[in-house]
This record gives sequence, structure tokens and C-alpha cells, in this order.
Amino acid sequence: MALLSTQAFAAPTSVTLYKNLQCTCCEAHAKYLEEQGFKVEVKPVRDLHSINQKAGVPDALEGCHTSFIDGYVVIGHVPVDAIRKLLAERPKIVGISIPGMASMPANLPGMPGTRSKPVAIYEITADGNSSKIFMTVP
Repeated sequence: MALLSTQAFAAPTSVTLYKNLQCTCCEAHAKYLEEQGFKVEVKPVRDLHSINQKAGVPDALEGCHTSFIDGYVVIGHVPVDAIRKLLAERPKIVGISIPGMASMPANLPGMPGTRSKPVAIYEITADGNSSKIFMTVP
């Protein structure tokens, strides 16, 4: 009899992704997350800033979409490796962010183009500190 890991039967992690009404790149990021095994619900909103404020996201770390994943806030086009690291390590932070609205770095999941330098993923802390780097995407 073959033994299967319990992870094989685990339900996919749910993601609620709030996006600005006019943003189209967010749909591509939602599709990327679904392809990586997440269950994504996209909610277009008129005032993403107020959702970010309620979640404790400093203005400097806001992006074009805000996801809620297993108790954490994830801002912007964060790669799944960073999300999985966040969920596995469970640090005592609010979440993580690749900030930017109109200036989101190229060649991230859901973003076209080529990137010439690494991209920092910042921690969102309860005290609003936006300078600590969670990890870097090469």
C-alpha cells in the first residue's frame, strides 16, 4: 500500500486579492497564483487605499493590489517563492510588499518586460517600519 503525504490532500491556500478597478496587471498575477496552486478570489474595489490602511500597510508600501493570504497581507506582484517562505516561516509581521502603483518592477509574476536589477520585498511590520527587507528577487 502506498503512503501519500497529507499535503497531497490539503485544500489549496485561499487568496483574496483586492485590486483597483482600472488595474489589469492584477488579473495576470491572480492567474499566476492559481497556476501555482492557490485558490484566488479577485475583488475589484474603488478605494484600495482604505483597505490597505485597515490592514496596517504604510503608504510607502502600497501597490496596485492587496492580497490576504492565511493571516498575512501581500502587496503587489510578489513571487510565489516569497509567499511560500512567508507561510512556512510565519514571522511576526503584518505581511510583505513589492510596493508601487504605476512603477511596479518589470518581469515579476503578472508584469511584462525585463528587469535589470534585483527587486526588494519589504516586510510590513506592526510599527509601520517599511525599510526591512524580507528577501530579494534576483
